[in-house]
Amino acid sequence: MPIKFGTDGWRAVISDEFTFENVRIVARAVSSYLTNHKLTGRPLIVGYDPRFLADKFAEEVIKVAEGYGISCLFPERDAPTPVIAFEVKDRKAAGAVQLTASHNPSQYCGIKFIPEYAGPASKEITSELEGYLKSPLSSNCKKGTAERFDPRERYLKFLEGIVDVELIKSSRLKVAYDPMFGSGRGYLDLMLERLRLKPEVIHGDRDPLFGGLTPEPVEEHLQDLKRLVIDKKAGIGLANDGDADRFGVVGEDGRFYSANEVISMLALYLIEDKGYTGSIVRSVATTHMLDRIAELHKVKLYETPVGFKYIAEKMMKEPVIIGGEESGGLSIRGHIPEKDGILANLLIIEMLAKKKKPLSQIFEGLEKKIGKHYSRRINMKVSEEKKTALIKFLKEKPPKEFAGKKVSEVRTIDGIKMIFKDGSWTLLRPSGTEPLLRVYMESMSPLLEDKRISAIITGLTTGQRS
Repeated sequence: MPIKFGTDGWRAVISDEFTFENVRIVARAVSSYLTNHKLTGRPLIVGYDPRFLADKFAEEVIKVAEGYGISCLFPERDAPTPVIAFEVKDRKAAGAVQLTASHNPSQYCGIKFIPEYAGPASKEITSELEGYLKSPLSSNCKKGTAERFDPRERYLKFLEGIVDVELIKSSRLKVAYDPMFGSGRGYLDLMLERLRLKPEVIHGDRDPLFGGLTPEPVEEHLQDLKRLVIDKKAGIGLANDGDADRFGVVGEDGRFYSANEVISMLALYLIEDKGYTGSIVRSVATTHMLDRIAELHKVKLYETPVGFKYIAEKMMKEPVIIGGEESGGLSIRGHIPEKDGILANLLIIEMLAKKKKPLSQIFEGLEKKIGKHYSRRINMKVSEEKKTALIKFLKEKPPKEFAGKKVSEVRTIDGIKMIFKDGSWTLLRPSGTEPLLRVYMESMSPLLEDKRISAIITGLTTGQRS
């Protein structure tokens, strides 16, 4: 199968498609890009997450890059993706290559290219990289003698300039933290210790198998964190995924809060309590609670395709209060245009310290202002042929009714999004990497059962209207 970049780099199963040879091919493409854009006079940062062989794959990238005359910087241990992105900006590097499969299962690895602006590679850059994949591989590979460095202190110092450290220190909040055996360990927990919070940490060692779980901070994978919050009577439970660019949150009562809910609470906090101005940017699959907040405060809101690179594009063009995705990524004004789960967790702690209320009460306050919103995502197994046929069919003949509701608007920037007259919506979006149809739904009243929605979608796949 050919190497193809998805919404955030190239990922594949280790030793199947993700091989040393294919890593060298991608490294060659990155090196060709840097050469053609006359960036070889600046260093390339090459990082990696805690996965099996990720450090060795990174060393192969360095060998190829140095064969093109590109000097490299190599962290002393696995590092979070947002940290590597920050280093690109901080050191004015040519870019970075991060060996990571982020929240994917342990058998996967991946390569993410971070250009000189310290955010996800744009669609144009990704297309250019793919064009270099068939170029002949330089035989002038070096030994991989990159300069080693520790990025932690510079990054944590930068975060101290974004969050209110004195406020957090004075809170004495009891925090539970689950880095999910990933690269966030030794970053967020160290920062919290310096802020006098003494976190309770679980899964804080490096484990390439991530304890047998997929390192994605969703509710089903955070049961241990829930128990820890209750057992230790913690004020908040926080988590990060394998490369710490995503976050997970458990309230003081053990309730898991979705990324949609957390991003909305933080958006309101940044506007009302910190006085942030600018716009709000969200992906097409992310909650319209942000739309209500934007309306409430007369703030411009942008909707983008799925993929943080589209949010990053807006962040580089104008002041953005917050940019977020329902999958658990966000960034804010004044930070790099890349999602950062460590920063997200620190902002949650700051919000709790400022408001002097538990998260459950803060969320209740949000709902009083903008109303209740129920959201859910369903992953349906659908063949590539049926996925393509369904989206083509719906684009040509948009449904006037879905699940008993009249459709008032159809958006097609990424999949098919049906907006209903009552403000609720449903998005059908084909996965770019798996034989899945992702179904996102949001309503101001409890949603239909998954079985009912699946039946409706199945009817559509056969060309029938429901």
